[in-house]
Amino acid sequence: MTPSDRGRSLFRFAAPQVFYPLAGRLAPWFAALAAVLTLAGLWLGFFVAPTDATQGEVYRVIFIHVPAAWMSMFIYLIMAFWAAVGLVMNTRLSFIMSQALAPTGAMFCFVALWTGALWGKPTWGAYWVWDARLTSQLLLLFLYLGFIALTRAIEDPRRADRAGAIIALVGAVNVPIIYFSVQWWNTLHQGASVSLTKAPSMATTMLAGMLVMALAAWAYTIAVVLWRVRPMILERERHTEWVGALLDQESTERGGRA
Repeated sequence: MTPSDRGRSLFRFAAPQVFYPLAGRLAPWFAALAAVLTLAGLWLGFFVAPTDATQGEVYRVIFIHVPAAWMSMFIYLIMAFWAAVGLVMNTRLSFIMSQALAPTGAMFCFVALWTGALWGKPTWGAYWVWDARLTSQLLLLFLYLGFIALTRAIEDPRRADRAGAIIALVGAVNVPIIYFSVQWWNTLHQGASVSLTKAPSMATTMLAGMLVMALAAWAYTIAVVLWRVRPMILERERHTEWVGALLDQESTERGGRA
């Protein structure tokens, strides 16, 4: 198979009628993987990793806080990517994927802020400070909520898609600000413990637990988005022949089982 043939083969999954059954088949596998990785990550983080010499037991919140913070940023960038693809290539599924990602990204962003507050009280003496990292992370949550509210408030799907895409693309500028805020400004928030250019500044078991939890967050995100995108596809494509045929088939199968 030539590269062009492979490209055309992959591009066919951009068709909602092709992606819909694929999402249904893949979602349970990623959900099972997420459950296994979450149990393994929590076991490593809360029972195997040693107590931190400086922070004591409270540091264990990082096994939830750090993966949630990573995912809140990654999901927004992926959301912006799908929005850009939708604008450039005018693919319906791209806009749907962008909107399906937003609630999960907002959830991870909220979890990152909430667990950060739990860690901040014993460490800084306050649940919240107007630190550059915290403030930019809070702005990310508002961007998620604004994207969700705007896309759902506009009745015309095409206008909603484009309005949401603009928010996603403009808001993506905030992600590098979050990441580099501890380097650009004097902040209370500690720097990155894991870097692509430096050796990790934590014990191997701590790092393993954090990375396993990050993989669990990825698997969870994929599973939830695949499940969420299916009813969104049916809603958008409800007037097409393939959706009508699918609904008729499901109705017949339910009647047969009854």
